Amino acid sequence: MSHYDTILIGAGMSGLAAGIRLAQFDQRVVVLERHYLWGGLNSFYKRGGRRFDVGLHALTNYASKGERGLPLTRMLRQLRIRHEELHLGKQRFSEIAFPDVRLRFTNEFELFESEVARAFPSQMDGFARLVRDVRDADAFTPDDTSLGARAVLATYFDEPLLIEALMLPMCYYGSARVDDIDWYQFVILFRSFFFEGFSRPAGGIQPMLELLRKRYLELGGELRLRCGVQAILSANGKVSGVRLDDGTELTADRVLSSAGYVETMRLAGREHEVRDAERGDISFTETIFVMDTEPGAHDHGAAVIFFNDAPDFRYRVPTGLIDTRSGVICSPNNYASEAPLPEGILRYTNLANFERWNALEGDAYEAAKREQTAAALAIATRYGMDPRPHEVFRDSFTPTTVRRFTGHDKGAVYGSPTKRLDGATTIEGLHLMGTDQGMLGVVGAILSGISMANRHALVTR
Repeated sequence: MSHYDTILIGAGMSGLAAGIRLAQFDQRVVVLERHYLWGGLNSFYKRGGRRFDVGLHALTNYASKGERGLPLTRMLRQLRIRHEELHLGKQRFSEIAFPDVRLRFTNEFELFESEVARAFPSQMDGFARLVRDVRDADAFTPDDTSLGARAVLATYFDEPLLIEALMLPMCYYGSARVDDIDWYQFVILFRSFFFEGFSRPAGGIQPMLELLRKRYLELGGELRLRCGVQAILSANGKVSGVRLDDGTELTADRVLSSAGYVETMRLAGREHEVRDAERGDISFTETIFVMDTEPGAHDHGAAVIFFNDAPDFRYRVPTGLIDTRSGVICSPNNYASEAPLPEGILRYTNLANFERWNALEGDAYEAAKREQTAAALAIATRYGMDPRPHEVFRDSFTPTTVRRFTGHDKGAVYGSPTKRLDGATTIEGLHLMGTDQGMLGVVGAILSGISMANRHALVTR
Protein backbone atom coordinates (compact mmCIF):
# COMPACT_ATOMS: atom_id res chain seq x y z
CA MET A 1 0.00 0.00 0.00
CA SER A 2 1.37 3.43 -1.03
CA HIS A 3 1.41 6.26 1.49
CA TYR A 4 1.46 9.94 0.56
CA ASP A 5 1.73 13.17 2.49
CA THR A 6 -1.16 14.53 0.43
CA ILE A 7 -3.56 13.04 -2.12
CA LEU A 8 -5.13 15.51 -4.57
CA ILE A 9 -8.39 14.54 -6.28
CA GLY A 10 -8.72 16.08 -9.73
CA ALA A 11 -6.08 17.28 -12.21
CA GLY A 12 -7.74 20.60 -12.87
CA MET A 13 -6.11 23.97 -12.32
CA SER A 14 -6.47 23.81 -8.53
CA GLY A 15 -5.18 20.24 -8.27
CA LEU A 16 -2.10 20.86 -10.41
CA ALA A 17 -1.35 24.13 -8.60
CA ALA A 18 -1.68 22.52 -5.17
CA GLY A 19 0.55 19.70 -6.37
CA ILE A 20 3.26 22.10 -7.52
CA ARG A 21 3.13 23.99 -4.25
CA LEU A 22 3.43 20.84 -2.13
CA ALA A 23 6.11 19.28 -4.29
CA GLN A 24 8.15 22.47 -3.86
CA PHE A 25 8.33 21.52 -0.17
CA ASP A 26 9.31 17.92 -0.92
CA GLN A 27 5.99 16.39 -0.01
CA ARG A 28 5.16 13.02 -1.51
CA VAL A 29 2.04 13.96 -3.45
CA VAL A 30 -0.17 12.33 -6.08
CA VAL A 31 -2.84 13.88 -8.31
CA LEU A 32 -5.62 11.45 -9.25
CA GLU A 33 -7.66 12.15 -12.39
CA ARG A 34 -10.51 9.96 -13.66
CA HIS A 35 -10.11 11.08 -17.27
CA TYR A 36 -7.33 10.74 -19.80
CA LEU A 37 -6.67 14.50 -19.96
CA TRP A 38 -5.84 17.02 -17.28
CA GLY A 39 -7.52 20.41 -16.90
CA GLY A 40 -10.97 19.67 -15.46
CA LEU A 41 -13.35 22.54 -16.25
CA ASN A 42 -10.60 24.21 -18.25
CA SER A 43 -9.27 21.51 -20.52
CA PHE A 44 -9.03 20.85 -24.26
CA TYR A 45 -10.04 18.24 -26.80
CA LYS A 46 -9.62 17.40 -30.48
CA ARG A 47 -12.36 17.04 -33.05
CA GLY A 48 -12.42 17.42 -36.82
CA GLY A 49 -8.64 17.65 -36.83
CA ARG A 50 -8.74 20.74 -34.61
CA ARG A 51 -7.99 21.39 -30.95
CA PHE A 52 -10.62 23.23 -28.92
CA ASP A 53 -10.48 24.81 -25.49
CA VAL A 54 -13.03 23.83 -22.86
CA GLY A 55 -14.14 26.61 -20.54
CA LEU A 56 -11.58 29.26 -21.53
CA HIS A 57 -13.41 32.35 -22.79
CA ALA A 58 -10.92 34.69 -21.21
CA LEU A 59 -8.17 34.59 -18.63
CA THR A 60 -9.33 37.22 -16.16
CA ASN A 61 -7.09 39.03 -13.64
CA TYR A 62 -4.62 40.30 -16.23
CA ALA A 63 -1.45 41.87 -14.85
CA SER A 64 1.54 43.22 -16.74
CA LYS A 65 4.97 41.87 -15.96
CA GLY A 66 6.26 43.37 -12.72
CA GLU A 67 2.92 44.62 -11.40
CA ARG A 68 2.73 43.88 -7.69
CA GLY A 69 -0.05 42.78 -5.40
CA LEU A 70 -2.38 41.40 -8.09
CA PRO A 71 -3.78 37.85 -8.18
CA LEU A 72 -1.89 36.85 -11.33
CA THR A 73 1.37 38.12 -9.87
CA ARG A 74 0.80 36.22 -6.62
CA MET A 75 -0.02 33.07 -8.57
CA LEU A 76 3.18 33.26 -10.62
CA ARG A 77 5.33 33.95 -7.57
CA GLN A 78 3.91 31.04 -5.59
CA LEU A 79 4.40 28.61 -8.49
CA ARG A 80 7.77 30.10 -9.52
CA ILE A 81 6.59 30.66 -13.08
CA ARG A 82 7.83 33.59 -15.15
CA HIS A 83 5.25 35.97 -16.60
CA GLU A 84 6.63 35.54 -20.12
CA GLU A 85 6.04 31.77 -19.95
CA LEU A 86 2.28 32.40 -20.25
CA HIS A 87 2.57 34.41 -23.50
CA LEU A 88 -0.52 36.45 -22.66
CA GLY A 89 -2.28 38.55 -25.29
CA LYS A 90 -4.61 41.29 -24.05
CA GLN A 91 -8.18 41.64 -25.29
CA ARG A 92 -9.04 44.24 -27.90
CA PHE A 93 -12.24 45.04 -26.03
CA SER A 94 -15.34 43.33 -24.63
CA GLU A 95 -18.96 44.43 -24.24
CA ILE A 96 -22.06 44.18 -22.08
CA ALA A 97 -25.03 44.44 -24.44
CA PHE A 98 -28.74 45.06 -23.79
CA PRO A 99 -31.34 46.21 -26.35
CA ASP A 100 -31.01 49.85 -25.29
CA VAL A 101 -27.42 50.05 -24.05
CA ARG A 102 -23.97 48.69 -24.81
CA LEU A 103 -21.04 49.16 -22.43
CA ARG A 104 -17.54 48.56 -23.77
CA PHE A 105 -14.54 47.76 -21.57
CA THR A 106 -10.86 46.99 -22.02
CA ASN A 107 -7.99 46.37 -19.61
CA GLU A 108 -7.97 50.09 -18.85
CA PHE A 109 -10.67 50.86 -16.29
CA GLU A 110 -11.12 54.43 -17.46
CA LEU A 111 -12.92 53.28 -20.60
CA PHE A 112 -15.55 51.36 -18.67
CA GLU A 113 -15.99 54.27 -16.28
CA SER A 114 -16.58 56.63 -19.22
CA GLU A 115 -19.03 54.17 -20.79
CA VAL A 116 -21.11 54.05 -17.60
CA ALA A 117 -21.02 57.85 -17.43
CA ARG A 118 -22.22 58.10 -21.04
CA ALA A 119 -25.09 55.62 -20.63
CA PHE A 120 -26.08 56.38 -17.01
CA PRO A 121 -24.97 59.95 -16.14
CA SER A 122 -27.37 60.21 -13.19
CA GLN A 123 -25.79 57.15 -11.54
CA MET A 124 -22.19 58.32 -11.40
CA ASP A 125 -22.15 59.29 -7.74
CA GLY A 126 -23.28 55.79 -6.85
CA PHE A 127 -20.82 54.27 -9.30
CA ALA A 128 -17.95 56.21 -7.73
CA ARG A 129 -18.98 54.90 -4.30
CA LEU A 130 -19.21 51.35 -5.65
CA VAL A 131 -15.75 51.55 -7.20
CA ARG A 132 -14.26 52.89 -3.98
CA ASP A 133 -15.93 50.22 -1.86
CA VAL A 134 -14.94 47.41 -4.24
CA ARG A 135 -11.32 48.57 -4.12
CA ASP A 136 -11.35 48.65 -0.32
CA ALA A 137 -13.31 45.46 0.35
CA ASP A 138 -11.65 42.42 1.90
CA ALA A 139 -13.43 39.98 -0.42
CA PHE A 140 -11.45 36.91 0.62
CA THR A 141 -12.55 37.00 4.26
CA PRO A 142 -16.12 38.33 4.02
CA ASP A 143 -18.18 38.78 7.16
CA ASP A 144 -21.33 37.46 5.46
CA THR A 145 -20.97 34.94 2.64
CA SER A 146 -24.75 34.74 2.17
CA LEU A 147 -25.11 38.40 1.15
CA GLY A 148 -26.33 38.74 -2.45
CA ALA A 149 -25.08 41.36 -4.89
CA ARG A 150 -28.52 42.46 -6.10
CA ALA A 151 -29.50 43.82 -2.71
CA VAL A 152 -26.16 45.57 -2.29
CA LEU A 153 -26.20 47.16 -5.75
CA ALA A 154 -29.64 48.61 -5.00
CA THR A 155 -27.99 50.73 -2.27
CA TYR A 156 -25.78 52.36 -4.93
CA PHE A 157 -28.16 52.74 -7.88
CA ASP A 158 -31.81 53.59 -8.55
CA GLU A 159 -31.52 52.67 -12.25
CA PRO A 160 -32.53 49.00 -12.65
CA LEU A 161 -30.89 48.64 -16.06
CA LEU A 162 -27.45 49.48 -14.68
CA ILE A 163 -27.87 46.88 -11.95
CA GLU A 164 -28.86 44.30 -14.57
CA ALA A 165 -25.91 45.25 -16.78
CA LEU A 166 -23.47 44.74 -13.90
CA MET A 167 -25.08 41.46 -12.85
CA LEU A 168 -25.02 39.89 -16.33
CA PRO A 169 -21.29 39.20 -16.79
CA MET A 170 -20.68 38.41 -13.14
CA CYS A 171 -23.34 35.71 -13.03
CA TYR A 172 -22.27 34.10 -16.30
CA TYR A 173 -18.64 33.95 -15.21
CA GLY A 174 -19.03 32.63 -11.72
CA SER A 175 -22.40 32.36 -9.98
CA ALA A 176 -23.98 29.15 -8.71
CA ARG A 177 -26.89 31.16 -7.21
CA VAL A 178 -30.23 31.63 -8.95
CA ASP A 179 -30.76 35.23 -10.17
CA ASP A 180 -27.93 36.52 -7.99
CA ILE A 181 -24.26 36.21 -7.09
CA ASP A 182 -22.59 36.33 -3.69
CA TRP A 183 -21.52 39.88 -2.96
CA TYR A 184 -17.95 38.91 -2.14
CA GLN A 185 -17.74 37.04 -5.46
CA PHE A 186 -19.15 40.06 -7.27
CA VAL A 187 -16.34 42.12 -5.74
CA ILE A 188 -13.70 39.61 -6.85
CA LEU A 189 -15.08 39.47 -10.39
CA PHE A 190 -15.57 43.24 -10.70
CA ARG A 191 -11.90 43.70 -9.89
CA SER A 192 -10.81 40.92 -12.24
CA PHE A 193 -12.96 42.23 -15.12
CA PHE A 194 -12.68 45.98 -14.90
CA PHE A 195 -9.61 46.82 -12.80
CA GLU A 196 -7.39 44.07 -14.24
CA GLY A 197 -8.96 42.79 -17.46
CA PHE A 198 -8.97 39.91 -19.92
CA SER A 199 -6.17 38.12 -21.73
CA ARG A 200 -5.59 34.80 -23.48
CA PRO A 201 -2.53 32.54 -23.46
CA ALA A 202 -1.05 32.07 -26.92
CA GLY A 203 -2.27 28.71 -28.18
CA GLY A 204 -5.18 28.62 -25.73
CA ILE A 205 -5.44 26.61 -22.54
CA GLN A 206 -3.31 23.60 -23.54
CA PRO A 207 0.11 25.32 -23.34
CA MET A 208 -0.79 26.75 -19.93
CA LEU A 209 -1.91 23.34 -18.68
CA GLU A 210 1.19 21.73 -20.10
CA LEU A 211 3.32 24.30 -18.27
CA LEU A 212 1.63 23.39 -14.98
CA ARG A 213 1.83 19.65 -15.62
CA LYS A 214 5.50 19.81 -16.61
CA ARG A 215 6.40 21.90 -13.56
CA TYR A 216 4.57 19.49 -11.26
CA LEU A 217 6.31 16.42 -12.70
CA GLU A 218 9.73 18.09 -12.67
CA LEU A 219 9.32 18.64 -8.94
CA GLY A 220 8.71 14.94 -8.40
CA GLY A 221 4.92 14.94 -8.19
CA GLU A 222 2.99 11.88 -9.35
CA LEU A 223 0.10 12.23 -11.83
CA ARG A 224 -2.24 9.30 -12.42
CA LEU A 225 -4.66 9.64 -15.34
CA ARG A 226 -7.61 7.28 -15.94
CA CYS A 227 -7.48 6.76 -12.20
CA GLY A 228 -10.86 7.46 -10.60
CA VAL A 229 -11.55 7.61 -6.87
CA GLN A 230 -14.25 5.21 -5.69
CA ALA A 231 -14.25 6.33 -2.06
CA ILE A 232 -12.52 8.65 0.39
CA LEU A 233 -11.54 6.65 3.45
CA SER A 234 -11.57 7.80 7.06
CA ALA A 235 -11.27 6.38 10.54
CA ASN A 236 -12.37 7.95 13.82
CA GLY A 237 -13.38 11.15 12.03
CA LYS A 238 -10.01 11.60 10.30
CA VAL A 239 -9.23 11.02 6.64
CA SER A 240 -6.93 8.08 5.99
CA GLY A 241 -6.73 7.85 2.20
CA VAL A 242 -8.74 6.79 -0.84
CA ARG A 243 -9.92 3.65 -2.60
CA LEU A 244 -9.50 3.73 -6.38
CA ASP A 245 -11.98 2.39 -8.92
CA ASP A 246 -9.85 -0.76 -9.31
CA GLY A 247 -9.99 -1.41 -5.57
CA THR A 248 -6.45 -0.24 -4.78
CA GLU A 249 -6.15 1.73 -1.55
CA LEU A 250 -3.78 4.66 -1.08
CA THR A 251 -3.15 6.12 2.36
CA ALA A 252 -2.34 9.76 3.13
CA ASP A 253 -2.06 12.27 5.94
CA ARG A 254 -4.56 14.51 4.15
CA VAL A 255 -6.74 14.69 1.04
CA LEU A 256 -7.56 17.84 -0.97
CA SER A 257 -10.51 17.39 -3.32
CA SER A 258 -11.59 19.48 -6.31
CA ALA A 259 -14.49 17.12 -7.07
CA GLY A 260 -17.04 19.55 -5.59
CA TYR A 261 -18.61 19.67 -2.15
CA VAL A 262 -21.59 17.38 -2.83
CA GLU A 263 -19.48 14.93 -4.81
CA THR A 264 -16.70 14.89 -2.21
CA MET A 265 -19.13 14.20 0.61
CA ARG A 266 -20.63 11.38 -1.43
CA LEU A 267 -17.19 9.82 -1.93
CA ALA A 268 -16.63 10.12 1.81
CA GLY A 269 -19.93 8.43 2.66
CA ARG A 270 -21.29 11.66 4.14
CA GLU A 271 -23.81 12.76 1.50
CA HIS A 272 -26.53 12.68 4.17
CA GLU A 273 -24.90 15.84 5.56
CA VAL A 274 -25.59 17.78 2.34
CA ARG A 275 -28.62 20.07 2.41
CA ASP A 276 -30.78 20.43 -0.72
CA ALA A 277 -29.91 24.14 -0.89
CA GLU A 278 -26.25 23.16 -1.25
CA ARG A 279 -26.83 21.30 -4.51
CA GLY A 280 -26.06 23.36 -7.60
CA ASP A 281 -27.87 23.15 -10.94
CA ILE A 282 -26.63 26.07 -13.07
CA SER A 283 -25.26 24.71 -16.33
CA PHE A 284 -24.76 25.72 -19.96
CA THR A 285 -24.68 24.65 -23.56
CA GLU A 286 -21.94 25.89 -25.84
CA THR A 287 -21.51 25.74 -29.60
CA ILE A 288 -18.15 26.47 -31.22
CA PHE A 289 -18.07 27.62 -34.85
CA VAL A 290 -14.96 27.41 -37.00
CA MET A 291 -15.11 29.88 -39.89
CA ASP A 292 -13.22 30.70 -43.07
CA THR A 293 -12.94 34.33 -41.96
CA GLU A 294 -12.04 36.23 -38.82
CA PRO A 295 -14.85 37.89 -36.85
CA GLY A 296 -12.99 41.19 -36.98
CA ALA A 297 -13.45 41.28 -40.76
CA HIS A 298 -17.21 41.54 -40.13
CA ASP A 299 -17.18 44.31 -37.50
CA HIS A 300 -17.13 41.76 -34.66
CA GLY A 301 -14.05 42.94 -32.80
CA ALA A 302 -15.06 42.06 -29.23
CA ALA A 303 -13.23 39.34 -27.35
CA VAL A 304 -16.35 38.64 -25.27
CA ILE A 305 -19.92 39.92 -25.57
CA PHE A 306 -22.31 39.37 -22.67
CA PHE A 307 -25.81 39.94 -24.06
CA ASN A 308 -29.33 40.03 -22.67
CA ASP A 309 -32.24 40.59 -25.03
CA ALA A 310 -34.56 42.24 -22.49
CA PRO A 311 -34.33 45.02 -19.87
CA ASP A 312 -34.29 42.49 -17.01
CA PHE A 313 -31.74 39.69 -16.65
CA ARG A 314 -32.89 36.19 -15.67
CA TYR A 315 -30.25 33.76 -14.38
CA ARG A 316 -31.75 30.39 -13.57
CA VAL A 317 -32.30 26.90 -14.96
CA PRO A 318 -34.62 27.40 -17.97
CA THR A 319 -37.85 25.44 -18.34
CA GLY A 320 -36.85 24.42 -21.87
CA LEU A 321 -33.58 22.98 -23.10
CA ILE A 322 -31.88 26.39 -23.14
CA ASP A 323 -32.59 30.05 -22.42
CA THR A 324 -32.02 31.95 -25.66
CA ARG A 325 -32.67 35.36 -24.13
CA SER A 326 -29.17 35.83 -22.74
CA GLY A 327 -25.72 34.42 -23.35
CA VAL A 328 -22.06 34.92 -24.06
CA ILE A 329 -20.31 35.27 -27.42
CA CYS A 330 -16.56 34.73 -27.36
CA SER A 331 -13.90 35.04 -30.04
CA PRO A 332 -10.31 33.96 -29.29
CA ASN A 333 -9.29 35.80 -32.48
CA ASN A 334 -9.87 39.13 -30.77
CA TYR A 335 -6.84 39.07 -28.48
CA ALA A 336 -3.36 40.32 -29.26
CA SER A 337 -1.31 37.22 -30.03
CA GLU A 338 2.21 36.22 -30.99
CA ALA A 339 0.67 33.55 -33.24
CA PRO A 340 -2.71 34.53 -34.78
CA LEU A 341 -5.24 31.72 -35.11
CA PRO A 342 -5.36 30.10 -38.56
CA GLU A 343 -9.18 30.17 -38.64
CA GLY A 344 -11.98 32.28 -37.24
CA ILE A 345 -13.62 31.05 -34.03
CA LEU A 346 -16.87 32.07 -32.35
CA ARG A 347 -18.31 30.42 -29.24
CA TYR A 348 -21.93 30.83 -28.13
CA THR A 349 -22.94 29.98 -24.54
CA ASN A 350 -26.47 29.77 -23.07
CA LEU A 351 -28.06 28.69 -19.81
CA ALA A 352 -29.35 25.12 -20.06
CA ASN A 353 -31.53 22.55 -18.30
CA PHE A 354 -29.67 19.35 -17.40
CA GLU A 355 -32.78 17.24 -16.83
CA ARG A 356 -34.20 18.10 -20.25
CA TRP A 357 -30.95 17.29 -22.04
CA ASN A 358 -30.39 14.14 -20.01
CA ALA A 359 -33.77 12.79 -21.18
CA LEU A 360 -32.58 12.80 -24.81
CA GLU A 361 -30.58 10.08 -26.52
CA GLY A 362 -29.00 9.35 -29.88
CA ASP A 363 -30.54 11.07 -32.89
CA ALA A 364 -32.98 13.06 -30.74
CA TYR A 365 -30.07 14.48 -28.73
CA GLU A 366 -28.12 15.45 -31.86
CA ALA A 367 -31.21 16.98 -33.48
CA ALA A 368 -31.88 18.99 -30.32
CA LYS A 369 -28.35 20.41 -30.41
CA ARG A 370 -28.89 21.63 -33.98
CA GLU A 371 -32.33 23.06 -33.23
CA GLN A 372 -31.27 24.80 -30.03
CA THR A 373 -28.18 26.28 -31.66
CA ALA A 374 -30.41 27.79 -34.37
CA ALA A 375 -32.76 29.17 -31.72
CA ALA A 376 -29.85 30.66 -29.77
CA LEU A 377 -28.38 32.30 -32.87
CA ALA A 378 -31.73 33.92 -33.70
CA ILE A 379 -31.14 36.12 -30.63
CA ALA A 380 -27.34 36.18 -30.37
CA THR A 381 -26.85 37.50 -33.91
CA ARG A 382 -28.58 40.71 -32.87
CA TYR A 383 -25.44 41.40 -30.80
CA GLY A 384 -22.68 39.75 -32.86
CA MET A 385 -22.01 38.32 -36.30
CA ASP A 386 -23.78 35.29 -37.75
CA PRO A 387 -21.12 32.60 -38.23
CA ARG A 388 -23.20 30.30 -40.43
CA PRO A 389 -22.45 31.82 -43.86
CA HIS A 390 -18.73 31.27 -43.11
CA GLU A 391 -19.01 27.97 -41.20
CA VAL A 392 -16.53 25.19 -41.97
CA PHE A 393 -17.02 23.17 -38.77
CA ARG A 394 -19.02 23.26 -35.54
CA ASP A 395 -19.18 21.34 -32.29
CA SER A 396 -21.59 21.59 -29.36
CA PHE A 397 -21.66 20.39 -25.79
CA THR A 398 -24.48 20.31 -23.24
CA PRO A 399 -24.85 19.87 -19.45
CA THR A 400 -24.62 16.09 -19.90
CA THR A 401 -21.17 16.58 -21.43
CA VAL A 402 -20.16 18.70 -18.45
CA ARG A 403 -21.31 15.99 -16.05
CA ARG A 404 -19.46 13.27 -17.95
CA PHE A 405 -16.13 15.08 -17.89
CA THR A 406 -16.27 16.83 -14.51
CA GLY A 407 -18.43 14.51 -12.42
CA HIS A 408 -20.50 17.47 -11.22
CA ASP A 409 -24.12 16.54 -10.52
CA LYS A 410 -26.47 18.05 -13.14
CA GLY A 411 -23.43 19.39 -14.97
CA ALA A 412 -23.34 22.25 -12.43
CA VAL A 413 -20.44 24.27 -13.82
CA TYR A 414 -20.04 26.44 -10.72
CA GLY A 415 -20.87 23.72 -8.24
CA SER A 416 -22.67 24.37 -4.98
CA PRO A 417 -24.31 27.74 -4.22
CA THR A 418 -22.74 27.47 -0.75
CA LYS A 419 -18.98 27.99 -0.85
CA ARG A 420 -16.50 27.04 1.86
CA LEU A 421 -13.72 29.59 1.83
CA ASP A 422 -11.71 27.71 4.44
CA GLY A 423 -12.05 24.46 2.47
CA ALA A 424 -13.25 22.65 5.57
CA THR A 425 -15.38 19.50 5.72
CA THR A 426 -16.64 17.52 8.71
CA ILE A 427 -13.78 15.04 8.29
CA GLU A 428 -10.41 16.02 9.73
CA GLY A 429 -7.75 16.20 7.03
CA LEU A 430 -10.26 16.30 4.12
CA HIS A 431 -10.43 19.71 2.48
CA LEU A 432 -12.00 21.27 -0.61
CA MET A 433 -10.22 23.23 -3.31
CA GLY A 434 -11.36 24.70 -6.62
CA THR A 435 -14.93 25.67 -7.49
CA ASP A 436 -16.64 24.89 -4.19
CA GLN A 437 -13.90 26.44 -2.11
CA GLY A 438 -15.08 29.69 -3.67
CA MET A 439 -12.44 31.09 -6.02
CA LEU A 440 -13.39 32.06 -9.58
CA GLY A 441 -11.87 31.77 -13.04
CA VAL A 442 -8.62 30.16 -14.13
CA VAL A 443 -6.42 32.34 -11.93
CA GLY A 444 -8.86 31.91 -9.05
CA ALA A 445 -8.82 28.12 -9.39
CA ILE A 446 -5.02 28.10 -9.34
CA LEU A 447 -4.94 30.39 -6.31
CA SER A 448 -7.48 28.13 -4.60
CA GLY A 449 -5.13 25.16 -4.96
CA ILE A 450 -2.21 27.22 -3.74
CA SER A 451 -4.05 28.71 -0.76
CA MET A 452 -5.54 25.38 0.37
CA ALA A 453 -2.13 23.70 0.08
CA ASN A 454 -0.53 26.52 2.07
CA ARG A 455 -3.25 26.52 4.70
CA HIS A 456 -3.89 22.82 5.24
CA ALA A 457 -0.76 20.99 4.09
CA LEU A 458 2.11 23.38 4.78
CA VAL A 459 0.93 25.22 7.87
CA THR A 460 2.84 22.99 10.27
CA ARG A 461 6.03 22.90 8.24
